[in-house]
Amino acid sequence: MTAQDLYTEAERLEEKLHGACLETRLALQPSVSLVLDKMRAQRVQIPSRLRRLDAALCEDALEARFDNMPV
Repeated sequence: MTAQDLYTEAERLEEKLHGACLETRLALQPSVSLVLDKMRAQRVQIPSRLRRLDAALCEDALEARFDNMPV
């Protein structure tokens, strides 16, 4: 994928996530992380909003994993 393809894919995912419920956010998190990993591998500059989005999605996924853990 070219840098422009990666930006386009990231923006498409960002649009899907806008106002999405937690279930959708959790489902799309791996895709967002994968696109950003590919961007990093190609040394493409990642906009800060996409880095923040990825961090928030990873945090949501981590919290969801521990929601059902007994205390």
